[in-house]
Amino acid sequence: MPKQKTRKSVAKRFKKTATGKIKRESTGRGHLFTNKSTKQKRRLRAGALVADADVKRLINYLPK
Repeated sequence: MPKQKTRKSVAKRFKKTATGKIKRESTGRGHLFTNKSTKQKRRLRAGALVADADVKRLINYLPK
């Protein structure tokens, strides 16, 4: 049976944690920073976890 291939687009955007959860970057960090407060920009630096409903779909794309 051949190895399962990694979805490279998913691998660039998400990382698995040691406990099996999936991390992601916060949205809204691309541009238009003049409209955002310093507090909002600081909070956007922190990552977030993917929702449980989406983990089931993404887990097969990241085989490692």
